[in-house]
Amino acid sequence: MSQAAKSERLMNLVICLLVARGYVPKSRIREVVGGYGDQSDDAFERMFERDKEELREVGIPIETGGFDPLGDEEPGYRILRHEFELPEIRLESDEAAVVGLAARVWQHTYLSEASSNAVLKLQAVGVEADTGSLGAVEPRVGGEEPAFWPLWEAVRDRRPVAFEHRKSSTSEPLLRHLQPWSVLSWHGRWYVVGLDTDREAARMFRMSRVVGDVRPDGAAGGYEVPAPETVREAAASLAPPERSPVLHALIRVRHGSGHGLRRRATFVATDAMSGWDEVTVPYTSNQALAEELVSHGADVVAQEPVELRDAVVERLRAILAVPA
Repeated sequence: MSQAAKSERLMNLVICLLVARGYVPKSRIREVVGGYGDQSDDAFERMFERDKEELREVGIPIETGGFDPLGDEEPGYRILRHEFELPEIRLESDEAAVVGLAARVWQHTYLSEASSNAVLKLQAVGVEADTGSLGAVEPRVGGEEPAFWPLWEAVRDRRPVAFEHRKSSTSEPLLRHLQPWSVLSWHGRWYVVGLDTDREAARMFRMSRVVGDVRPDGAAGGYEVPAPETVREAAASLAPPERSPVLHALIRVRHGSGHGLRRRATFVATDAMSGWDEVTVPYTSNQALAEELVSHGADVVAQEPVELRDAVVERLRAILAVPA
C-alpha cells in the first residue's frame, strides 16, 4: 500500500473520530473510512488496530468508551477536540497573505473533499456529526508538509532526528537535534514537540519551517517519552504569552468557514438566509489581523473598523499587483 493511501486513511480516521458527537463503533468506522471496507474481517481488525496504535503513539488521543449504562451497545471510539489541538498560540505576522490565498487551492481540493466525504458517510449511517470540529484539521499550508511523515515516524519509533529549522522567513536556519515526543496540530498547522538535546530542554518546532530533510540521528527506541499530560503541559508552556486584546473587529464570515475566527469571537450573529454570520473578534494589531483575514480569501469580509478594512484592501491590491 502506498504512503499516500495510508496518509489519507489515517487522516480520514482522525476526521471521523473528531467530528462525531459521540463514540463511533468499529462497525461504523469500517463503513465510513476509505481503505477499510474492502478488507476481510481479519485484515480490517489488524489494519484498524495498527492505525489506532500509530495515532496514539504520535500523541493523538483516541478514547474508547460508550454512553450505554448497561453496556449492551458495541463500544466505540472518539477524539476529544480540546485534547487533540494545541493550546492557543500567537503566531508571527510573517505569513504572507499571498501564501494564505494559495493554500486555499489545496484546502478546497484534497482535505476539503476528504473531510466532506467523512462527514457525509457518518451522517448516512446515523452518526451525528459536529462539522465545527473540522477547524481542528483546517489546513493553512499548501500541500502536505515534507517534514510531517519523517517526524511522525520518528515519534512512533522513538528515534532521535536532526534537521535545519528557520525561526522566521527572514532568519537563517539553525541545526536542531531533537528527541521527538509528539506531533500536534493547531488550526491545521503541524508542530513537533520533544527534547532539544543541544539545549537539554523541551522545544516545539513548526514543521513548515523545517528546511531540507529530517535525518535520523540515532537508533530507534533510544529514549523514553514522558507521559501524555507532561507532553501537553510542555507544549502549553512553549506557547507565547497571551496579549490583552484592546480592539474589536466586526467581520462577516461565510457559513462553514473561518473556524479560527469563530473560536476567538466574543459574539456571533447568525443569518441563515444570507449564508453569512457576523462575528466580533478581539485583536491587537490591524496589520496582523488583516493578514489573517486575507488568508481566508472570499470567505470573510472585514466590516469595522475602517482601519482594518483599509489594511485588508491594501493587501489584496498588493496581491493583484504581483506578476503571475
